[in-house]
Amino acid sequence: MTKFRPLHDRVLVRRVTAEEKSAGGIIIPDTAKEKPQEGEVVSVGAGARNEQGQVVALEVKAGDRILFGKWSGTEVKLDGEELLIMKESDIMGIVETSSATAKAA
Repeated sequence: MTKFRPLHDRVLVRRVTAEEKSAGGIIIPDTAKEKPQEGEVVSVGAGARNEQGQVVALEVKAGDRILFGKWSGTEVKLDGEELLIMKESDIMGIVETSSATAKAA
């Protein structure tokens, strides 16, 4: 796999796979699916510079599960996989799973 490291305050994100069925059990065709607004951080840049010129580290890290806006990021294809590159400011939040949920998965 190609090594890719985003620059500055950019983040490389892999979208989570969309559900194949609705809550009622109806199978959703690919053409009707909305792209998920949830993803996993693959890698992050070093951080942005503040007014004093110091690098401020990002709050997200590789492996974090995040939520982002519907139109956030730029789609890129690396090694045949579709990923997103976005600024940290496009990320709305980190999805935290409880330890009970993590053990069940």
